[in-house]
Amino acid sequence: MIVTRTITKQAATGALTGLALGDALGFPTEFNNVPSILAKCGPWRQMRLPKPAVVSDDTQMTLALGRGIRTAMDRGLLTPLRLVRPVREEFVDWYHSPDNNRAPGRTCMTACRMLDSDRVWQEASQTGSKGCGANMRVAPVGLVPGLSDEQRAGAAQLQAALTHGHPTALAASDLMARAVYLLAQGAEPLGLIGQLRSYAYENSGRYLTRWLGDLWRYAGDSSPELYIQRGWDECLTALARVQDALRDPSPETDPCEATGDGWIAEEALATALHCFLLFPDEPVTALRRAACTRGDSDSLGCLTGALAGAHLGSGAWPKEWSERIEYRSDLLSLGALWDA
Repeated sequence: MIVTRTITKQAATGALTGLALGDALGFPTEFNNVPSILAKCGPWRQMRLPKPAVVSDDTQMTLALGRGIRTAMDRGLLTPLRLVRPVREEFVDWYHSPDNNRAPGRTCMTACRMLDSDRVWQEASQTGSKGCGANMRVAPVGLVPGLSDEQRAGAAQLQAALTHGHPTALAASDLMARAVYLLAQGAEPLGLIGQLRSYAYENSGRYLTRWLGDLWRYAGDSSPELYIQRGWDECLTALARVQDALRDPSPETDPCEATGDGWIAEEALATALHCFLLFPDEPVTALRRAACTRGDSDSLGCLTGALAGAHLGSGAWPKEWSERIEYRSDLLSLGALWDA
């Protein structure tokens, strides 16, 4: 399906819906290799949305972050202090929820258990983890209107750091939020990797003290600049791999072979960008490609769907799919707020 963009594309609704659809499509194929997926689902270009269209913890945590941001901004301008409390509370509520039964990541569970206390959040942050659990949920930061570049970067890195304190998790989340923002604003996919690489170079030695406090000390680095530089360097390497893969695109080959399996932050970002940019105007095909991979297919689907939906808007997705996605009313509520 090829989609034509319109002026009123409803990028937030499109991105959040796409994120959940990619999650639901990839959830049943996670931990499977490509031959197993093909045996179970048939040709990858014809993969069907499961019935019921159940999502994983990726969508649940995205909604938790979205609600936390909404609460923070209801109270005034977005600042670190205003953001931390409601997002922390949402993450702890998710941790205790009976619906938190979708094979959540160990890092998120450990950090959220520690956040459910009086300790400072930096003590809960898992500074050795750069799992993709931080950037699979960050799309709302790129969709909220009216933020400055500093607010968007700070919010993206802070929400990541609440659970995943490795600098690469922070940088990958910042880049994902930036990509969603650029696409929602009408940036052309063809130039996206170049824009993200420029952004990474510009920010590579910049530690956001106002948003992160002394997190760097918990990671054992000798300075905040050296701490954050590690993350940007790994992300720049991952973006270069995407650029190399797209010079000689191979749509029928598992994208994970070129850009990584997606269990860690920079690979999740890279392979989602890879899937999206193989099919920038065929959003459903991009989702199917992400779901039919040997890697972390629900998170890859999540990120790919957010990118495609931000680019093409709510019209990207088949009505029959979007109408039966789990948490549809919550997704539409946040989307409508930010599209307004």
